[in-house]
Parts: sequence; C-alpha cells; structure tokens
Amino acid sequence: MNIIGKSCILFLWGRQSIACAKSVGGDPLSRRCASTCLRASPTEYSEYICDIDAEPLHRYRPGGYHAVRLGDILNDGRYKILHKLGWGGYSTVWAARDLKDDRYVALKIMVSDPEKCSQESKVMEAINATGSGHPGFQHLLSMMNHFHLNGPNGTHNCLVLELLGPSVAELVERRYSDERLPGALAKSIARQALLGLDCLHEHKIAHGDLHTRNLLFTIPSIQGLQEQELLAKLKPPETAIVKRKDGKVLCPGVPEYLVRPTCYPAERSLSTQRIKIADFGESFLGNEVAERLHTPLVVRAPEAIFGDRLDYRVDLWSMGCMLFELVTGQPPFDSIMIKPVSLVSQMLETTGEDLPERWKPTWHIMNGINPNAESGITLQDWLEEVYFHDGKKVDFGKEDILKLGKLVHIMLRFEPPARASARDILNDPWFQLELP
Repeated sequence: MNIIGKSCILFLWGRQSIACAKSVGGDPLSRRCASTCLRASPTEYSEYICDIDAEPLHRYRPGGYHAVRLGDILNDGRYKILHKLGWGGYSTVWAARDLKDDRYVALKIMVSDPEKCSQESKVMEAINATGSGHPGFQHLLSMMNHFHLNGPNGTHNCLVLELLGPSVAELVERRYSDERLPGALAKSIARQALLGLDCLHEHKIAHGDLHTRNLLFTIPSIQGLQEQELLAKLKPPETAIVKRKDGKVLCPGVPEYLVRPTCYPAERSLSTQRIKIADFGESFLGNEVAERLHTPLVVRAPEAIFGDRLDYRVDLWSMGCMLFELVTGQPPFDSIMIKPVSLVSQMLETTGEDLPERWKPTWHIMNGINPNAESGITLQDWLEEVYFHDGKKVDFGKEDILKLGKLVHIMLRFEPPARASARDILNDPWFQLELP
C-alpha cells in the first residue's frame, strides 16, 4: 500500500538537485563507502540504527528512498522542505513551501525504482486531464506538478500534491470516544466519497485502495500561515541521528537523521471541510490490468483474493464496506487477525451469496469446505446488531438503517458487473434526505 501508512496527516502520503545529496565521486573514503553500499544487502543495511521509529533504514540504498533534510530546497530552488508527513513502502512524504507560488504543498518523493513509481503520476495526470466538469472532481486529490530528483540512490519521481489534513479514520480515533461519526457527518463523507468515485469510474480509473485512511480533509486555512505558524500547528520537527552499529561513517544516500512524522490536529472544525480521495499508489487505468492489489484485506474485493481479473469495480466492493463502517464505526467483516480464508467465510455468511463457479476450486483448496453452506446471519441483521446494540450513539432510525443495508448489499456482490455503481448509490433517495 503506497500511502502514508505511518502518518497522521496526508501530504500525502504519499506516498533538481538536493542540498544534502553527496556525490559518489568525492574523497577516497566516500568512494569506498559508496562501492560497499552498492553491493550491500538489506541485512547489511539493518546495521544502521536510529532512536526514531520511522521508515526502514535499509531502504536508503540504490533503488530506494532519497535522503531528505529539513530546509532542503528542491527543483531548482522552488520547494522548501519543512516537515515530514509520513512514509510508505515506495515513498516518503514531506510538507513543503512552494517558494514560486507562495503556497504550502506536499512532496511525495518516490523510491528510485522506475517500475514502482511511474504509475501513480500517470494516473494523476489522467485525473487532471478529466477536467473539473464532474462534481466529483473536487473530491479527488490533485497533483500540481511533478519533477525528477537525482541523488546517490538514483533518480526519484517527485509528486507535488495538495497539502491535506487528517484522514477520516484519524478524526474518528482522536475526536469521537465511541469511535463513531455523527450520522449527518457520516452521510456527508459517504456522499463526497461516492462523488469522487463516480468521477474516477466515469473515466474507467480504478483507485484500488479505498478505505477511510485514504479519505482526507482539506485544510484551506493553512495557506495564510507563516512558516513558523504552520510548524507550530504541525508541532516542531523531532529528529534523531542515524548511526552505524559498527561506528563507521554513513554510506552516501543514507540520511544523517530521521524525522518523526507529524500529526495535524484533528480539530472538530474539520467536520465542516470537504474530503478528498487520496493516495493513488494502487490505482490503474481502464486499459490496464492490475496483477494484484494491496488494499487492506478487510475491504479487499473478493476477485482480488481469488486472483481473478481486476477492474475499476474493485472500488465498489470497498465502498460498500466503507459505507457500512462510516455509519456504524466498524467494517462489516472482522478486522482482528483477519486471514483470507476467514474473510471469505465471512463474505459468504454476510452476503448470503454463493461463490462464482470459477472461484470454487480455489476455495476448496483454501478451506476444504462446501462453499454452499448455509449462512447464519444476514448483512441486514449484522448491520442492525452493530448499529443499535453496540452501546454507541444512535442518529439513524430503524427505517434508515434498513435502507442503508439494502445499499450496502447491492454493492457487496461477488460478481463485479452485478455491483451497484457509485452513481446508482448516489441517486438513491437515502442520500437525498438530510438528517433532522
């Protein structure tokens, strides 16, 4: 999952020359160290230690992360690094100031492996090309620029993105003690996510990693802040020196220090802000076929589990799961120690559907049971149990939850063509009525 997986704020996550980059062609000691590092294995890179728990240090090697220092100015003097926002498997993400346009942005600096990092910028260029005519366009993270950065670990693709705030999941965790959004806010967020998804799907673009940590709040108020005011909101950067366990000098391409990712305050006022779908690291275009997805297992479409052909409709399954979670405060499937076998068993039980014939041989191998087994509880039963009998605040009535259950059910269909589209769900009367 190419997101700010370890961050409290997007960017993003994630997920010219740089002032701190050292040339391999320096003194003899540096050249010797560089030669050793080019041959080093990940195990050897684990000899680096740091007191801050952040991105893995062994990934600072040729083909991996680019070492960044606070205050670095990238892309011919345009982007000034201010703070770290997060990191993912294929990127580190930084808050920066665009000195040319005088605005704050997020820089997603990809690892230098071209096979891993060209796809996201291609998808985001395709999104930009769709234009702003669709009402869902305003609910998609936009890429403002991109450039390449040369360093000791290779050439890195850098995405210049909107600087967004906390995710919906983070707002719930830090602001709502019962871990459930107010009903009106849950419905508003779901509507915005569906609008963004409809815009993507109209152009056959699959997001591929749709969940509440990739729904981020806009924070337009930060653009008027001075740098020190922004850093005060983000909390001053916390750093720790990187060392080698054997006491030798660091190899070129390894950072002098790590920066702990920041957390943007999850203020209650965020609930009035727009949300945007972010992190397109797993996304793919309609003329492409994704081999696999790294969507969190609990919201992963069944065709991805069974190795079937993937298209943009994987998002409809994830959206159905997310709609359930936004209202109830938990996903429809158990997320604790979840494994593919137990997840498919829950899918069968909750949806009440039989697996497609083409998946049954794989399922027999996975679990060795009859996939036509009777289900014990319906999706509607489970939705009502979780919503009304979990000791949390209730904003929706029985009739609302009954209608919601029908919407979730028509999204959680095993066969992708049978799933209701984002537009179908948006046009349902349930989304046209506001809570009192």
